[in-house]
Amino acid sequence: MTDAELAALAARALRGLGVDGTQAEDTARILVLGDLFGHHTHGVSRLESYGERLQLGGIKAKADIRVERVAAGMIKVEGDNGLGGAVGMRALRAAMQAARETGVAVAFARTSNHFGACAPYCWLAAQEGFASIVGSNATPTIAPTGGRDTRVGNNPLAIGVPRPGGDPVILDMAMSVVARAKLRDALKRGESIPDTWATDREGRATSDPKAAIDGFLLPFGGYKGYGLAVMVDLFAGVLSGAEYLTRVNSWIDEPGLEQRIGHFFVVIDTARLGPAQWLAHRMDDFSALIHDTPAADVAAPVRLPGERELSEMRRQQREGIKVDPELVAKLEDWAARA
Repeated sequence: MTDAELAALAARALRGLGVDGTQAEDTARILVLGDLFGHHTHGVSRLESYGERLQLGGIKAKADIRVERVAAGMIKVEGDNGLGGAVGMRALRAAMQAARETGVAVAFARTSNHFGACAPYCWLAAQEGFASIVGSNATPTIAPTGGRDTRVGNNPLAIGVPRPGGDPVILDMAMSVVARAKLRDALKRGESIPDTWATDREGRATSDPKAAIDGFLLPFGGYKGYGLAVMVDLFAGVLSGAEYLTRVNSWIDEPGLEQRIGHFFVVIDTARLGPAQWLAHRMDDFSALIHDTPAADVAAPVRLPGERELSEMRRQQREGIKVDPELVAKLEDWAARA
């Protein structure tokens, strides 16, 4: 399926669930970009959980998303419990519009939901010539360093820098050593896991995937990853006016409840720093210095952050996106209600 076909189907499915046209299209665009980057866990498959929550009332289909410019370079976005992708796109557009006037702007969004991966927002900003920092808080799955109960979300953060005439550089990461899905895969295969991935319920390191699933994910870099997850929540949760830490409801355990999570979008108009040719030359030189690094394994050349994802995007744009037939059938069923 082409990315355009998948985006159209996803938008129709959301409209069939009662979502307004623009909000449906914005959400579909973010999710399809997630698929194109190879982040299928944050792609159109997410519509299964979104659809369930829309039907239970955990997400509002007719959200009244409101934008308030509280200073020249500062925006507050009230998401009204709408789809996170729709809230995120409104916030990103508002931040870029303000930054065209001020050079730098930040948008804080609240009362939102899961908004997909962060990288698509950085990629969209880069297409308009903006460097960006994007983050969100999430349901708690990480215990604070030294603790034995979850308090902090696996809060994602992305940073993007445009390259005129070429690919932007985009770092997109969550804060755990591995995703919880890897624990489930190891359990299914009957394999042990490294004891640096997670702890058991008592906060002790474990190589047993079942104990790890019942316990907590470990942040990368120990207290550094934990500290970074905390700071993302302070920006996305506290400063935005959203919920934070354990005040965020789990969409898995309680899909009918509002999550009320928050996001932030910092954008920088790189045109204020110099002409496009200037930035293109500097980015090309920067990339060359990285790529010229002798590889420890000649079969695995040194890459910049995001290069793998952008390569995957081009491949799928050529060959199409593989979508589970059962998911397609469900989307078509919802779309038929529109």
